[in-house]
Amino acid sequence: MSEEQHALRNPLTSKILAIGALLTAALAIYQIFNLGSYTGFTMLTSQYIYSLLAMMLPTVFIAIPLARGRRTEPTPWYDWLMAVASALCCIFFIINSNEAVDEGWEYAAPQNVVYISLLTWALALEATRRCGGWPIFIVVFLASLFPLFAGHLPDSFAGISTPIDLAAIYHTNSDESLLGIPSQAFANLVIGFLLFGIALQRTGGGKFFIDLAFALLGKVRGGPAKVSIFSSGLMGSMSGSVVTNVLTTGPLSIPAMRKVGFSKTYAAGVETCASTGGVLMPPVMGATAFVMATFLDIPYGEIALAAAIPSALYFFGLFTQIDFYAARNRLAGLPAIDLPKIKQTMIEGWHYIFVFAFLIWMLLFMKQEAIAPFYATALLLVINQLRKHSRWQWKDFKEFAESCGALFAELTGLMAGVGLIMGALAVSGMSGTIANDLLFIAGGDMLVLLIMGALTSFILGIGMPVTAAYIFLAIALAPALINGGMNPMAVHMFILYWGMLSFITPPVAIGAFAAASVAGSSPMKTSFVSMQMGSIIYFIPFFFVLEPALLLQGTASEIIIAIACAVGGIVLISGGLQGYLPKLGDLSERGLLHWPLRLGLIVGGLFLAMPHNPYILISEQTLFILSFGLIALTLALGLMHRRWAPA
Repeated sequence: MSEEQHALRNPLTSKILAIGALLTAALAIYQIFNLGSYTGFTMLTSQYIYSLLAMMLPTVFIAIPLARGRRTEPTPWYDWLMAVASALCCIFFIINSNEAVDEGWEYAAPQNVVYISLLTWALALEATRRCGGWPIFIVVFLASLFPLFAGHLPDSFAGISTPIDLAAIYHTNSDESLLGIPSQAFANLVIGFLLFGIALQRTGGGKFFIDLAFALLGKVRGGPAKVSIFSSGLMGSMSGSVVTNVLTTGPLSIPAMRKVGFSKTYAAGVETCASTGGVLMPPVMGATAFVMATFLDIPYGEIALAAAIPSALYFFGLFTQIDFYAARNRLAGLPAIDLPKIKQTMIEGWHYIFVFAFLIWMLLFMKQEAIAPFYATALLLVINQLRKHSRWQWKDFKEFAESCGALFAELTGLMAGVGLIMGALAVSGMSGTIANDLLFIAGGDMLVLLIMGALTSFILGIGMPVTAAYIFLAIALAPALINGGMNPMAVHMFILYWGMLSFITPPVAIGAFAAASVAGSSPMKTSFVSMQMGSIIYFIPFFFVLEPALLLQGTASEIIIAIACAVGGIVLISGGLQGYLPKLGDLSERGLLHWPLRLGLIVGGLFLAMPHNPYILISEQTLFILSFGLIALTLALGLMHRRWAPA
């Protein structure tokens, strides 16, 4: 948060956010580190989640006004009323949690519990609206009411009708709704990583990674654009937000790209694609990855490890496209005198790399994904306080706590809303049958179902946050694909990737619009450039869902062959997209052969990278023959034309 943004917030609101964040962090540490074994008081999961909701839901009404935005004026009485009501409702469920479990309140509860459940349901919906906006509110509102009329729908979509009182107590007391997977993932995994990401940014980690990227890549061909890939990838991994990433790194990378000859539109497109990929990059990734770990019931470290190759392939595709574009347009890098020195940059920021390495060690080798970010955050803050030039003062601690509180509150509202969708599908019986319905609609064809899933993921990604879209499809679509024989990790990662595409794809392209505002370019033109630049991301999900070896799900030989084919295919696809390939040079100089050559490279690259899979009715050998034949023909035509072309 900049100084200007911080100053805009009401002082009382800032204090409440900071206090809420500190209490939330303390409660998470108490539960996750199992300190109850020392104090003699251990919370039930429902008590823990409702305790977090008791601290964070009120801050939603205090910090986010009725019309959304940042609270700058004193909080009005009706927002205080909703804040107090939400806290009291949560406290009621905390106090009565043991009784709720013993008596099965999720199926039958006293009348006073029904009234409190209805009020909690309404407050959760309003918190969702304030945090996510009207599009996600409408989806959550209609979905949460689905049990009331589920029995009146056509047979293919019908469920079990449930009276509103039973739906209300199920939403508030079952492990499938407000207390379900989204809230559990937030409570057990997300809080620690959010603390780490914000601490890393506010101690200067963002500046260090940007300086390091400029020092390493600033002077090479198209250097500033390659800097954007490197820095935005690391920053996006920390923040978990595409728009935040664009607005953080864009003001530095976009002017640098403009300085060496990139157009406004292209510079903004590069920043958009790099920032989008950052959210898919381990080790931190976005909040959705933690929800995925909870869904699959596997350690988060396995998710991060599986995501490594696809994210590396995506950034490799961006890197090669930028390199080919810079070569075709003869764009140089920045003068060495204008760039930071590698040695000095490393001296000033070595501890950021050390802390990152420590976090990865804790995740992958110690298998301690729940406690790892807390240790990493503590280590980072201790090192920061030992360094005089970056040491925090009391004001810095307060702003850190406030930033954490604002992010905690926003995610709490969203997770509560998404939980309501899950609860509605569960209580109506649809979560168990919707997979079979989708298989029936697709005629049992897995490729058709994948394409349906890709389009649905993209459409949902337009109207709601990626996490919400992912959870909906993880319930509805993933079981159908998994039952059809596909790898569970690959299926869930496929849904995540396609949900991200709305950030770069017109007509919405939120990330592209944010980058356009920084670059001063046309938003729609920027979104089309982003779509072209990020075209690799449209293919990669199909690569790994059909070849799980790209997610490190296979033997060593399978993984090596899959990666080699994918890398070769991406180089060819990038050459076709940008109209340039080493040895062939600028394909636009080939006259009438220009577009056939580009198409040949793209199709040949797709054949090379396309995995062998029982769902593709072409053998692996045939794919290789088609690929090498088409590539050889394309290269031969290009080289012959270059040889015969007049000087």
